[in-house]
Amino acid sequence: MTAAVPGRIAPDGSPYPDRASPGFERDVRRMFTHIAERYDWFDHVASMGNDFLWRPRAFWDLDRFRAGVPVRSVLDVGCGTGDLAVLAAHRYADARVLATDFTSAMLAKVDRRLHDRPERDRLSVARATARRLPFADATFDLVTNAFVARNLADLPGALQEMRRVLRPGGTLLTLEITEPVSPAFGAVFHAYFDRVVPWLGAAVASAGPYRYLPESLRALPPRPELLRLLRAAGFSRTEARPQSLGIVTTFLGEAGPAADQSR
Repeated sequence: MTAAVPGRIAPDGSPYPDRASPGFERDVRRMFTHIAERYDWFDHVASMGNDFLWRPRAFWDLDRFRAGVPVRSVLDVGCGTGDLAVLAAHRYADARVLATDFTSAMLAKVDRRLHDRPERDRLSVARATARRLPFADATFDLVTNAFVARNLADLPGALQEMRRVLRPGGTLLTLEITEPVSPAFGAVFHAYFDRVVPWLGAAVASAGPYRYLPESLRALPPRPELLRLLRAAGFSRTEARPQSLGIVTTFLGEAGPAADQSR
């Protein structure tokens, strides 16, 4: 049995990222490699199936925000097993979609799920990190990410990098777990999220990742602060649209002129 190492390995041997550690990004990569094979079904169970609704609803929010602006190129950052990237390819039939992740195990799952899908010809994968995207300035019409922001060691820097690869007038969509709008409902949510979800993780030998999950939410800035970070990164128009009483929120930003990135 693997010995417990505080802040790095849970008692069951599963990775447990430590945000205070210089190796935080490495630990997050190791965590997602550990849970890659059971990531999808665990999320479906832990979210009580709501994750099937959150991503499509985020695209509905996006379509209202963009007001009919065409999408021809999409970058999905931290794509995981590809749910958001596949939805983007399906929703924007003329768009080329590039799904990126810094975990090879997740990209392998995207490759497998695309094997017989019609989107295969328009959806490709590449390894990349959110803070160093290997693309030229103003490359994409749309940049998306889901449940990535709270795992970033440098959220302001990653937002600036996503703005950099967007064309002026392009859009960023960030879907993330957030604090519920109602304090009363928040108490119910945290009873489940902080206690039951880690217990479910321990039941499948993944105590570390799912103990880390509620801690990662506490590290995420509140909605107004995250909108401020978007504006500071160069997004001239921003919105936050809560879903499911605020359990998750769709954050949207329109890329302003390049000069706006210094604001």
